[in-house]
Amino acid sequence: MGKSCKVVVCGQAAVGKTAVLEQLLYANHVAGSEPMETLEDIYIGSIETDRGTREQVRFYDTRGLRDGMEFPRHYYTFADGFVLVYSIDSKESFKRMEALKKDIDRHRDKKEVTIVVLGNKLDKQEERRVDSNMAQNWAKNEKVRLWEVSVVERRTLIEPFVYLASKMTQPQSKSTFPLSRNKNKGSGSTDS
Repeated sequence: MGKSCKVVVCGQAAVGKTAVLEQLLYANHVAGSEPMETLEDIYIGSIETDRGTREQVRFYDTRGLRDGMEFPRHYYTFADGFVLVYSIDSKESFKRMEALKKDIDRHRDKKEVTIVVLGNKLDKQEERRVDSNMAQNWAKNEKVRLWEVSVVERRTLIEPFVYLASKMTQPQSKSTFPLSRNKNKGSGSTDS
């Protein structure tokens, strides 16, 4: 296990950010429970990557954004990753998530961050207001991964977070510069 990665979970109020984390980490979300407003909570989880290693991830569950609220800027500077959450039954929440993505791109100071997008409340198909194909096309254009999930079905939450942990902790690519030099190479001496 390497360093602890910091992930900011953000989106409009009442899209299910806390429910996603509670269900992912503790499997204890009760469907239909009243949402409670979050100021900020920190969750620490150990997630297995696609390489089979376990990584510690510190999730910052942020306050849901409402009209006229700006996302606090200090989150942009320390995060290794972001989970942007919208609700498939709210076009407004999708637009808020799009604006958050633009803000992240503008404020991250060239820092490499991993962003995943979750379209929550997949169990409310009959109330869908965000077209799935439109959302996937947006994600493709923005070069982010998007999953539609439901806290009611915990298994839908696993893949996005394994991807997130794997991407944030992947080993750096090999340098094109050799780290050690072969001392005999090019010395001109031939031992026989």
